[in-house]
Amino acid sequence: MTATPEWARTYAVGSAAELQGLAAALAPHLRPADLLVLSGELGAGKTTFTQGLGRGLSVEDRIISPTFVLVRQHPAADGGPGLVHVDAYRLGNAAAVDDLDLEATMDSNVTVVEWGAGRVEHLSDSWLRVDIVRPLGSTEAASGGPVIDFDDDGEDEVRTVTLSGFGPRWSGRQPALPLD
Repeated sequence: MTATPEWARTYAVGSAAELQGLAAALAPHLRPADLLVLSGELGAGKTTFTQGLGRGLSVEDRIISPTFVLVRQHPAADGGPGLVHVDAYRLGNAAAVDDLDLEATMDSNVTVVEWGAGRVEHLSDSWLRVDIVRPLGSTEAASGGPVIDFDDDGEDEVRTVTLSGFGPRWSGRQPALPLD
């Protein structure tokens, strides 16, 4: 069964700084036990978004992709919620996610899962889905390989970011963000 969002809001961001700013502006609306599910192709900006979120949450550590370790935990410097950053790309299903024991850290952290759609929604009755879409035509770098960094060289790099709130936590609670 597919869940229906309580609300959805789309933003156009033209740089990594704007994407991080959007995420940082979202951070004050989050609280411990919130789950964010990030989707987007390779290089869309999922980790860039999470870096901005970490800045907004005042986490202590520099945020880098958890691709090889699967989970990174970042405590908050100011006593607020920390950030648990997960990369579920190599996890085949919800059972593999359960093996990570994310439930043990969710109550005191905001949990962000890249590539989590269809794998982590069972962890909470409410979640925010963050879909980041890069325009067609910017999937290949000049070298012929995939674009893996958020370039800041023109309008062709504008991303579309859609935030969607699911479940009772987000019913009637659409955050007002500066790009509205």
